[in-house]
Amino acid sequence: MRNSRLMVFTSLVLSGILLTQFNQIPNLDKQLGQAKADLKQTKLSHKKSETIVSSPQSQQDHVSDSTKIVTLFVKIFSNQPTSSYPDTLKGMATEKVINELTQTFAPSVTFSDKAHYEVPIVAIRNAWGSDLEYLVIAKSDAQSVAYTITYDTDEKLVTEMSRLSLKGAFDNEK
Repeated sequence: MRNSRLMVFTSLVLSGILLTQFNQIPNLDKQLGQAKADLKQTKLSHKKSETIVSSPQSQQDHVSDSTKIVTLFVKIFSNQPTSSYPDTLKGMATEKVINELTQTFAPSVTFSDKAHYEVPIVAIRNAWGSDLEYLVIAKSDAQSVAYTITYDTDEKLVTEMSRLSLKGAFDNEK
């Protein structure tokens, strides 16, 4: 009698442990999926870093080409009427950036037909990775405007843009 009670108790304890383990399987599957995704992302990041380190000339070419595209982008939007932005900037920037330019930046900056903007300064803030960050100054006879621009080298598009206020050396300077 005592052995059968001990067997029943042991069976119940083992059944409880087994049931608990089966209930943890979905959580473990989620953790495994997340770990695989993290591993894949880490390998991709490592591969990009390895490429940059092993071929700095390639990265330098990416930065140079991207700088030319960003410079052209600023020249186009600062010397075109806002109504032409969707057509002229298509393929150079995301729809979000084009909409921000049309609705936010352009009305606050005087882009008249007579003003001609030059882009004397295109400085890179972050040259590593697929998102390059630039500080760009567009300048006319009447005013100077500064922007921070994020260019995605994978998508080959301007993905983020913000306007900065200028004070000091570039303010109303010819």
